[in-house]
Formats: sequence, C-alpha cells, structure tokens
Amino acid sequence: MTAETRTRQLARSTIIVVIAFGAAKLISLAQTFLIANVFGVGAEWAAYVTANRIPEIIFTLIAGGALAHAFIPIFSGYLARNDTDGAWRIASHVVNTIFCATFVVSLIVFLIAPWLVANVVAPGFDEATSQQTVELMRILLVSTLIFSVSGIMMGILQSHNHFLSPALAPIMFDVGILAGVIFLMPPFGVRGIALGAVFGAALHLGIQLPALFRVRARWTRELGLRDPVLWRVIRLMLPRVAGLGVFSLNFLIMTNIASRLGTAPVAALDWGWRLMQIPQTLIGTAIGTVIFPTLAALSEVGDERGKREALSGALRVILLTSIPASVGIIFVGRPLISLLERGAFDAAASALVYNALSMFALGIVVHSALEVVARGFYADKDTLTPLWAALGGAAINFVLAVVLSGVTRVEANGLFNHFAEQFPGIGVPADVGNVGGLALANSLGVTFEVLVLLWILRRRWHGADESAIARTVVRTLAASLLMALAIVLVNALWTALGLAGRGLVFTVIQIGLETGIGLIVFIVAALLLQIDEIHYVRNRLIRRRPVEGTA
Repeated sequence: MTAETRTRQLARSTIIVVIAFGAAKLISLAQTFLIANVFGVGAEWAAYVTANRIPEIIFTLIAGGALAHAFIPIFSGYLARNDTDGAWRIASHVVNTIFCATFVVSLIVFLIAPWLVANVVAPGFDEATSQQTVELMRILLVSTLIFSVSGIMMGILQSHNHFLSPALAPIMFDVGILAGVIFLMPPFGVRGIALGAVFGAALHLGIQLPALFRVRARWTRELGLRDPVLWRVIRLMLPRVAGLGVFSLNFLIMTNIASRLGTAPVAALDWGWRLMQIPQTLIGTAIGTVIFPTLAALSEVGDERGKREALSGALRVILLTSIPASVGIIFVGRPLISLLERGAFDAAASALVYNALSMFALGIVVHSALEVVARGFYADKDTLTPLWAALGGAAINFVLAVVLSGVTRVEANGLFNHFAEQFPGIGVPADVGNVGGLALANSLGVTFEVLVLLWILRRRWHGADESAIARTVVRTLAASLLMALAIVLVNALWTALGLAGRGLVFTVIQIGLETGIGLIVFIVAALLLQIDEIHYVRNRLIRRRPVEGTA
C-alpha cells in the first residue's frame, strides 16, 4: 500500500469512526442535559458518580481494552489457520474464565461495599450519601457482569471483520441509560439511572447476538484452566492491565480528595470531565483507533520511516483540532454550562463546574495525543514503557492533586494532616479553586506522560519529525488565540446588548455565534499562517478521488 493510498484509507476510516463516536456522544449529551437539570451538583449525583468508580475499575482491569488487545490476535490466528474448533474453544475458555473472575470480584465488592465507600472511595461523604453510594454501586455491579461477556463478543466479531455491531453496541448502551433517565428517573430518582445502565449493558450485549449467530459462534461449558493458550492470553494482558489500573487509580485519587471537600466538588469534577471528553473522544480516541492497525502493520515489516510519517501525521492533525477545541471550550465554557444545566445550578455550582472544565480543557491536547503516542509502543509490542510513563504521570498527579486542591487546609486529620502542619501556606481556600486544582493536576500528569513517551519514541525511531510538529503547535496556537479574541469580542457585544442570560434560545444563539465566528476566524488565520494540516484535511477528507488516468 502506498503512502497516498494509506492516508486516504485512514481518512475515510476516521470519518466513519468519528460519526459512530459522534452519535454516541449526542445521546450522551442528551442524558447530560436531563440529568444536570434534575441533580445539578447535588449529593445524589455525587453518589452515583462515586458508586460507578469501582465497577468501572473491575471492568477495565478484567474485561476491558487489555483483554481485547491480548485476545483478538490469538483468536484471529486460529481463524487465519481455518482452525474454527480451536478458535471457539479458546473463545469459550476466555468468556467463561473472565465471567467467573468478574463474578467473584463483583461479589466481594458487593459484600464490602460499605467499607470501600467509607474508607477508599469517598471517606468525606456523610452517612446518608455513603449509604446511597453503596446501594448504587451494588446495582451497577450487575452491568459489569454483563460487560464482561459483551466486551469479548466485540473482539470475536472484529476478528471476523464484522464492525457494524461492535460500533452500534456503545450507542445502545447510551440508549439504555437515556431510557433510564427518561422513564425510570422520575419514579426511582438517581437509582433509575443505575437501572438504565444495567438495561444499556443488556442492549450492548443483545445488539451483537444476531451477528454472533451469523458467524456460527459455539460455546462450551468449561473454564479451560489447563489450556496453555488461555494463560498466554492472560500473560499478554498483564502489562496493559497495570497501565489501565494506573489510569483508573488517578480518578480514584481525585474522587477521594474531592469527597473531603464535599459532595458538590465530586459532582462538578464529573461534569467537567464529561464535557471535556466530547472533543477528546472525537479527536484523540477516533484517530488513535484508526491509526493503530497501520502502526502495527508498519512495525511488523520494519518500516521505521513509515511509522514516523504515520505518527507525525496523526499527531499534527490532533494538534490542529485539539488546540482550538481546548481554547474554544475555555472561552465558550460558561454559556455552554448554562445551556447544560438550564437553571439547575446556582452561581457557586456553575463556578465549580466551569473551574473543573477549564482546567480539564487544558489537557484535551495531551489526552488526545496520548491515544496515538501510546499506540506507537503497543505497535512495537512494548507494553511496559507506557506503564512506567503512566506511573510517573500518576505520581505527579497525586502530589499536585494534594497541593493544588487545597485539601491541606480543609482536612484536619488522616493522610494530609502532617503535610498541612509542615506546609501551612500551601493550598487555596476551600472554594472553587479546589476542583480546578484537581483537574489541573490530571492535565499536568498526562502532559508528563506524553512528553516522556515522545522523547523515548524519538530515540527509538531515530526521529519523530519534531520540527514539523513544533511548527504546527506554534502556528495552530497563534490561530487559536486569534479565534479566542473573536469569541471574547462577540461575548462582549452580546453582553453590551443586554442579551446574556435571557433564556435557552438566546443561550443557544450565543453559543452558535461564538463558535461559528470563532471557527471562521481560526480557519482564515490557519490559511494565512500556512498550516499544512489544513490542506491535508481538505485534500484527504473533502477532495474526490481523481478520475483514473488523470493526475
């Protein structure tokens, strides 16, 4: 495959993935509007967010992305050798073992949930909120059990080159939660959302069953603990599991610290993260998903130059899109939050959410870049180096979270007491700065992780086209600042005309004007600054394929 053909194929695949992710995010955004209007940053939503932490970790470490990376290559190998009996045998062993492991761990968590909430996840919650968190956690554990099977089904179908059902599965999960929000939340409150998550997990699995029948899936009732191939899958999982565990630990630490500041900071932190994840998923996750098979193929044939070009091209497109997205969210964040909550937040709650969102927004660039940079190592079958970098980033995140959150001034006992006595001047008052400090600590930790991985890749691959990347950063940042200036001017004019805060319609118009005019200014500035990636996007995503026989 030529470089031209490869880039065209990557562009088309990226469009497909972005559309699928975009559909899921639109449904998720609808959930967000409804939930924010009811719960705001109150204790009930904080309880739900906190309750979901442990079930998420169980799925991530046992049946999440780590398993897919280890299972798909082995299962595909059986299919390539036309050994369907062996393929379905290892699939059955993996499904049965993972389900049993998830069931045992979930049962233990179910039993010790009160202790986990009081001592690990949210020690700062009052008794009523802690009890509600325990109840919600036990409900959400059911969805974790379903996902332990459904996640493997996705890998089986992808190995058969069937991508439609796996792409629809996350959308169905969001549909289930949305159904819980609309139909179950009124009678059951926040428990209705948890029940909707269980329903969504069932839809996530159910949408894949017809495709499994078409590929003639077979299942046998045995764990296969003596199967050496099963243990090979488990060994391949372990480094990636550790890396994902570090990522989950970061959020557990943030929730733990935020709970010491009250329930509102926990909820505000989640709202900020949810909003930041929209551009990060559409940019970083989409491009990372598409570029990974290409990097793996180039690594397999030893094409070092091809890897450099593919990585550099993907990173430059990420920079072109994520830098203005980051700047835009910071400057359009306040009206965006008012559109989200539609009166459910008071001034203090809105300030909390915006503080978290703005600091998370600073990390959109590095979170998106990490999706590609880490996959460069996975393509080379190196899962240990990203783990060590993640551990370093987690350490930075922890230290900065303690320092920047201000918890040293509001926590009078426990882990932070000695630190507060030794450094009484460190920390900010227990106000909106606390949540922003936690979000900023996360962004800085990931920044360290990305820079370390890029430095190592540059040495291994004998360059990373860093001059082109630096050029893109400087020019895109300049264009983004001009975009920010345009947004500020539009906002000032809107306020001067007395149109701010006059209702939903005016807020939508304000966001549309600020976003539209800002985007136009950015594109014009990017063209004037001759940012090459603007032409790349136009040529690869918009221009039609030349007629055969023409240039």
